Amino acid sequence: MSSRLIGVGVGPGDAELVTVKGVNALRAADVVVVPVMDTGERGRAEATVLHYVPAEKVVRVVFALNERTDRARREAAWDSAGARVAGMLRERRSVAFATIGDPNVYSTFTYLAQTVGELVPGVVVETVPGITAMQDLAARSGAVLTEGTEPLTLVPVTAGSAVLKEALAGPGTVVAYKFGRRAGEVAEVLRETGRLDDAVWGSALGLPEESVRSAAEMDGTPLPYLSTLIAPPRRSGGRGGKL
Repeated sequence: MSSRLIGVGVGPGDAELVTVKGVNALRAADVVVVPVMDTGERGRAEATVLHYVPAEKVVRVVFALNERTDRARREAAWDSAGARVAGMLRERRSVAFATIGDPNVYSTFTYLAQTVGELVPGVVVETVPGITAMQDLAARSGAVLTEGTEPLTLVPVTAGSAVLKEALAGPGTVVAYKFGRRAGEVAEVLRETGRLDDAVWGSALGLPEESVRSAAEMDGTPLPYLSTLIAPPRRSGGRGGKL
């Protein structure tokens, strides 16, 4: 039987937001890998997983999760992590990799699967979808992501504020990920595009330190790296006005 690598989305932090399919995949796997930074602290994926599987089944693998400038260090971390997971796949039938959010949305799992696929020919790669931060923030804040024919644009602010500004000039809702360190720039772009008053941001969703606030309250102070922003378009015309 071929070895299996399963990327399991475990949501943005609230353990109750892991799907039944996700829990079943974690429990059925021979080992559950969770990504950690080289500083060693427990991440959201690990904390969530430990609600559903025993600690002895969990293996912590170091990734350069926040490394964006030192490409060599980042590549070395991916190679090392991939080699370690490949070794597990050769010894066991199935390995689940737990990732916050969804494994197909800005996830470390993408790079891991590419690396492992080269190291373990014939490995079967599967994913189990997870609830994303934008869905959770919409639920907690009451922000409606889309209506009728509105488009939805997801932008990582690590790509630059110009990309965000271009998206905000469009007709639909814009969601920004990873914007906390550039909160001041983001607030200014929202103001310039007339989106500030209706926008909301959130961080640590579902955790004790959760914060869900109006974007108009941003004062330029850096926010947590994994903060999420929802900037809806101006809506008028009453019910069904966007159909």
